[in-house]
Amino acid sequence: MGLMLPGEQPPASGAEHPDHGSLDPADNRTRSSVITARAAHTFEPVGRSVAAARAFVRDTLQGWGFGDVVDDAVVLTSELVTNAVVHAGTAAEVVCLRSGDGVRIEVSDRYPEREIPLQSSGVAMSSPDREGGRGLQLCAALATRWGVEYSPAHKHVWFRLDLPERQVGTRTAGPSVSTELLPLADERVRVAVIQIDSEGAVSAWNDDAQELFGYPAKQIIGKPLTDYAAWPHTPGTSTGIAEALRLSRWEGSYGIRAADGRVVPVYASHLRVRDPQGEPSTVCLLVRDDERAVLATPQRGAAPESAHRADGQSTDPFETFIGSPAPDDLDGLLQRTVERSRDMLDGDAAFLLLATDDETELEVRATTGLPSARQRFARVPVDTGSGRYGTARMPAVHEDLSAVPGAVPLLNGTGMRSVVTVPLKVEGRLTGSLGVAAEGAGRYSNEEALRLQFAADRIALAVESARLGELERLRRGSLSFLVEASDLLAGTLDRDQTLALMAQMTVPTLATWCAVYTIADTASEPYLSYVLHEDEERIDGLKALLGRIDPPEPVPTPGARIWPAPARAAHEAALEASVRSLDDEPHHLGSGIGSTLTTAASVGGETVVLPLVARNRVIGMLVLGKPSEDHFRQENLELAEDLSRRAALALDNSRLYSERMAISQSLQRSLLPPDMPEVPGVEVEVIYRAAGEGNEVGGDFYDLFTIPDGAYGFAIGDVCGTGPEAAAVTGLARHALRLLAREGYSGPAVLERLNNAILDEGERSRFLTLLYGELRPQEDGSALLKVVCAGHPLPLRLRQDGSVEAAAEPQPLLGVMDDLELYEQTVRLEPGDVLLCVTDGITERREGSRMLGDDGLAEVLKGCTGLTAGAVAARVMRAVERFAADSPSDDMAILTMRVPEPQRN
Repeated sequence: MGLMLPGEQPPASGAEHPDHGSLDPADNRTRSSVITARAAHTFEPVGRSVAAARAFVRDTLQGWGFGDVVDDAVVLTSELVTNAVVHAGTAAEVVCLRSGDGVRIEVSDRYPEREIPLQSSGVAMSSPDREGGRGLQLCAALATRWGVEYSPAHKHVWFRLDLPERQVGTRTAGPSVSTELLPLADERVRVAVIQIDSEGAVSAWNDDAQELFGYPAKQIIGKPLTDYAAWPHTPGTSTGIAEALRLSRWEGSYGIRAADGRVVPVYASHLRVRDPQGEPSTVCLLVRDDERAVLATPQRGAAPESAHRADGQSTDPFETFIGSPAPDDLDGLLQRTVERSRDMLDGDAAFLLLATDDETELEVRATTGLPSARQRFARVPVDTGSGRYGTARMPAVHEDLSAVPGAVPLLNGTGMRSVVTVPLKVEGRLTGSLGVAAEGAGRYSNEEALRLQFAADRIALAVESARLGELERLRRGSLSFLVEASDLLAGTLDRDQTLALMAQMTVPTLATWCAVYTIADTASEPYLSYVLHEDEERIDGLKALLGRIDPPEPVPTPGARIWPAPARAAHEAALEASVRSLDDEPHHLGSGIGSTLTTAASVGGETVVLPLVARNRVIGMLVLGKPSEDHFRQENLELAEDLSRRAALALDNSRLYSERMAISQSLQRSLLPPDMPEVPGVEVEVIYRAAGEGNEVGGDFYDLFTIPDGAYGFAIGDVCGTGPEAAAVTGLARHALRLLAREGYSGPAVLERLNNAILDEGERSRFLTLLYGELRPQEDGSALLKVVCAGHPLPLRLRQDGSVEAAAEPQPLLGVMDDLELYEQTVRLEPGDVLLCVTDGITERREGSRMLGDDGLAEVLKGCTGLTAGAVAARVMRAVERFAADSPSDDMAILTMRVPEPQRN
């Protein structure tokens, strides 16, 4: 049973709970008490829930049109939710119930722990300074009625606020102004009326919506609004479009992507309603952002600075201007500042710029009321001329901008006539500039400048603190970005992959699109090597557009410079496409104009060029671009400059690596023997694998060539070591063998002279194992071989019966001793016999402590009876590869010769 508290009336008999249709059982007033709307939300037991509850109640009551009681309701809700989530430590449920003459708000927590003073106790209410009980005191002071209800698991504190008596149609009104001071609008102010169903899809789309955004109703009905909303158009918006559509009432700015690809800034008013079947939907009214006065709810006037809170303490001047709670992010704070400044001076537009570190430029960070958001992140100089009115360091009032063109570059072409600007300073240092503008002339005087300067002084420190916090976060993020970029760029030496990484790291992190130009040498023109856009469907159009204009000038000066050519070309292409479309019949219009306009919109913003300089030479240019009317942040340009230096070095390294690899491979291919001759009556097969990435030739080598008297010389050898040094001795050995053998020297004489040549290399010499022989096919179908095995693995002979034996004896290797006494041995291969010659990369193949060895190779060869020379070589190589899991660390060569058996009739 509920407990009655001070100020509560006893319930009437037969009263219903508010959830069942009656707002207040004891209310006998003549106005309607029937509940017409209900909104509820549960908040977790965390400190930020208090602010969230205030926003929920404010949005709900404003959506119901109960602006007269919003402030009292927010104060009471804040205290009661604080008691629940902070002091009681439980979740809090807030329920708002609307009737025709008032609103009832209930706040429930789950585990009541505090005592409630009873009316009959005679104990006075606690002091306002106490931690507990203050919320109930405020209820008694502000609410029409209030009370507390207990249940075994919940405590409900409720209060009711009645609407004041007022005549029908009375709301709030602005001042009466002369016609010439009214804001300028188009010929016709269009209000788009859009209805969104419970699934977030468009269910209604009026003619004004089609005129504003270019989509016919049949094209957009049934599609989610989130596919077309560019959110948030206004920086600092804490909710998303999906969340805004679920709120009972919402107002604010965002953008709609129009059919031509551009974003139309709009001001929207959302109202959530139910149809007769009870299904929820949202009605959205949208106007152009510069016509927001058509829909915007008038702002509540700021309290005077001398105002005191209910607890007797002075109000913080900062909170007086910004409101409480203040936005906790820089963009939100700046946007709140310009909106409050505009409302304070009854202006049509306002803007806030932040100074760069060197105080030479101002960067636009927040605007309101201007025709578009194109000024965001644009930069203007601090000092635009001599005198007081040419600098942002002093307050300035311009009664008529048409008399001083260019005095405020940000307002050029916006239709604003009068403007007041004041500096933001912290400890005497310029940190920004705040301005309010109006479309009429003579709107502002020194009095308004003093008021605006007073507000700027109150917010300057908070803005600078938030800006420094943002810079610190950006710098930490930049360091992480650069570290990751350096790792990625260092991880490849492939030129094409380096170009792709450069573009992928900048899009969309730093830019909307990117192009990379490369310069082969000082005599070459820049070449468009890579193009990337965050929307893959626009890459082809972007590449075609850049291909039609001259590339940027390769200037080695560091830093980003503006390149207007792409935006100009995009504008001209869009104009030509529009003119062509006017000459065509409607049914002849294709997708060409849409594609052209889309490409133009994506390239029409700011475009910058950063040189790619490596080893004191410009090797290319990195081009970054933004969509129409968009600008780069200075911090992003500095980050892009750091990235371009790292990317230039990586690109040059990949170029040098590619060049050297091409040279290396060309030289290596010159060391390999040309096409081997066909040996009549003998099958010959060679398999060669050089160890190391990119190596085609190593320390192992082979050769087969003709010598006089119808014979053939063959060789297989292994130079100590791998890589280029071993390959040099390989070339020496192969060419010396051919030369000496063709001069008619015998096998031992050839190897002895080669030994002397190797020793003559001095420190560059390498010892060499070599199997050299002369092959002579015989008329009876056999083959006669004379071989010399100088320190090389012995050749193995496979007979038809499957037996395997060594076909030579070991002799000293080359490149060690001066005087060698070598001899040759004769081997006859009968039909069906196979001679297998390998290098030690085959026999020394290891898996842990196991090694294939000569015996293992012989076992593999025994299973090759009846196979061709090519099949024998392939089976041996397959067995070697399977012997160990790791990749081979030594060069490997296999030379097989087989005398085929005669064909039988």
